[in-house]
Amino acid sequence: MAEPVRVPTAKVALSTASVYPESTATAFEIAARLGYDGVEVMVWTDPVSQDVDALRRLSDQHRVPVLAVHAPCLLITQRVWSTDPWTKLQRARAAAERLGASTVVVHPPFRWQRQYSRDFVTGIWRMAEETDVRFAVENMYPWRYRDREMLAYAPEWDVTKDDYRHFTVDLSHTATARTDAVAMVDRMGDRLAHVHLADGNGSAKDEHLVPGRGTQPCAELLERLARTSFDGHVVIEVNTRRAMSAAEREADLAEALAFARLHLATTPAPGHPRSRPPLTGPARP
Repeated sequence: MAEPVRVPTAKVALSTASVYPESTATAFEIAARLGYDGVEVMVWTDPVSQDVDALRRLSDQHRVPVLAVHAPCLLITQRVWSTDPWTKLQRARAAAERLGASTVVVHPPFRWQRQYSRDFVTGIWRMAEETDVRFAVENMYPWRYRDREMLAYAPEWDVTKDDYRHFTVDLSHTATARTDAVAMVDRMGDRLAHVHLADGNGSAKDEHLVPGRGTQPCAELLERLARTSFDGHVVIEVNTRRAMSAAEREADLAEALAFARLHLATTPAPGHPRSRPPLTGPARP
């Protein structure tokens, strides 16, 4: 008899960044309408994304939980929630705790943030020990212009070269870095806590394509996560800025959700234990 398809353990969330240039409020509306399990709030220049009380009202109104908070680590958010990077992370943790989110996503520092980058690894461990919220450090990529490459992040854009309790893997970033996503996930092992699901073709630009439209092993990764009872979140973080209408944007986000649900609902391998070992082994059953 064929093995039954297992109900996925991982929840699928919508990043509020996926509706840009629309608002954070719009992301909650779309997540509810399409049937996402929750949202990841990208804290950025939209005032609502910075306001925990406003986020709680949106969550209650649409019955969509906040599953993760993305700390303001982008160039455009250098002055959001203070100019001090540690204050940003403290506020992100406080927001996650108040909203019931399990994860704070954080980028490694920019190289010009010298003191912050020197203390980053030990500082993240210290903060992680003070809360049940997971600080999941996200893989980045070298910046490229024509034939030049700039290492913009420190200690490393490849976060597996440093010792963190939890990781986020972003499959658009692996494409931009032109690195092996499966090998990176294997290095993360059971410290992989969070997934940003997107696609890319290896362009110098961080593309964040709808999964299945690029070259990254999106389906393979989701199937492997399903077989290992991954208990983190899978977050759709795609670029819909080129959508010609709200309907086209929503269709892209519905397609991304369907892709994630399909490949997370994989048939478990015969005799597979319910425990979660490191992500190693063959790519497919």
